[in-house]
Amino acid sequence: MNARRSRSLLDPLFTTDRMRAIFSDHGRLQAMLDFEAALARGEARIGAIPQGAGAAIAEQCRADFFDVDALGAGAAQSGNTAIPLVKELTARVAARDRDAARYVHWGATSQDAMDTGLVLQLREALVVLESDLARLAAALAALAQAHAATPLAGRTWLQQGPPVTLGLKAAGFLSAVERHRVRLGELKKRVLVLQFGGAVGTLAALGPRAGEVAAAVGGTLGLAVPDLPWHAQRDRVAEVATTLGLLVGTLGKLARDVSLLMQTEVGEVAEPSTSGRGGSSTMPHKRNPVGCAVILAAAARVPALASVMLSAIVQEHERGLGGWHAEWETLPEICALAAGALAQAIVIVEGLHVDAARMAKNLDLTQGLILAEAVSIALAEKLGKAKAHELVEEAAARSVAERLPLRDALAADARVAAHLSAADLERLTDPARYLGEAEALVARALARRS
Repeated sequence: MNARRSRSLLDPLFTTDRMRAIFSDHGRLQAMLDFEAALARGEARIGAIPQGAGAAIAEQCRADFFDVDALGAGAAQSGNTAIPLVKELTARVAARDRDAARYVHWGATSQDAMDTGLVLQLREALVVLESDLARLAAALAALAQAHAATPLAGRTWLQQGPPVTLGLKAAGFLSAVERHRVRLGELKKRVLVLQFGGAVGTLAALGPRAGEVAAAVGGTLGLAVPDLPWHAQRDRVAEVATTLGLLVGTLGKLARDVSLLMQTEVGEVAEPSTSGRGGSSTMPHKRNPVGCAVILAAAARVPALASVMLSAIVQEHERGLGGWHAEWETLPEICALAAGALAQAIVIVEGLHVDAARMAKNLDLTQGLILAEAVSIALAEKLGKAKAHELVEEAAARSVAERLPLRDALAADARVAAHLSAADLERLTDPARYLGEAEALVARALARRS
């Protein structure tokens, strides 16, 4: 029987095949069955159950053997997927070895199977995310290095300010991505642990050998054994949600900036153009920011999903009612959206089209007004800050009213001309000469890559 469910029509847009496979019905069932197989093998290895029972049980722990629709119907009645799964697994083992069937799920509880299964899924998911983050970091580093000195208008409150460089913008994203890589590495130590506590977290059903069994199961699965079972302590899985929320937020910031720079009136960068990408059903000329749209959609959805995970931390006594259940679809969806956004970000950055000529043209839109700060600082050395600000402000108003380049309006003011020559004004209103520490900051970000 095939437990794989066909993918959604929108899956290729909002996630990746690899991540959807990890959190598919098949992936969920196989992860729980991997726990059951490890439990049986570990208990058999230390003699907690008969030797032959471990192999007989593990032999039936294949998701392809199970009917996902039947298990779903059973879950609707029992309240979770582990109960019908264990029942069906027991029946399958009994059909081949009735004695071995007595030891299916020996000493465990449903949540042990489901939570450990989730941890196994998360382990795979984090490998995928870490690999893609490394690829995005490499692409951002290349972009930062190539355009460390490529000037474009800095923008505050969506208005032009003094120039920055495209490399500095890329370096800002690179720095954030590197922090996310560190966060993922740190959370693995806390998240990739066994869940094994039995009915109320005491493992009483296993008697004095409980510790040995836990160590054997953890060793078989390659998971650390935590100090305590964590049935109703959900900070571990909530941390995954919040960490991915931070990551998706950074990707959303990247998408927002790229899409704004892609606007027709700006046109400084563009997403890569391939056949069928970014087209319009009615406007043949369109080059829509498709990747940015997907990332921004994820950035709009993930915070609300992360809040569900945070709310679900508040659980009752030793086993939660409702909060645990709220996690089951929420965390996989966060992982799926994060993977999809990350994949789109890689495509955008690796293939980003940069129009440096358009950047230079846009820098001149205000005819030098964005360099008013540079002139004011230079003039302040001669006249003091307040007076310098006053004179440059007057010249800026004249520049706007008469549509003059700022340097001409300044040169026409004898009070300014007495201290700054035409050559001085030419230099001070050159965007390429007012980039501050941009190149040094890019170099610092590149040097600090992990």
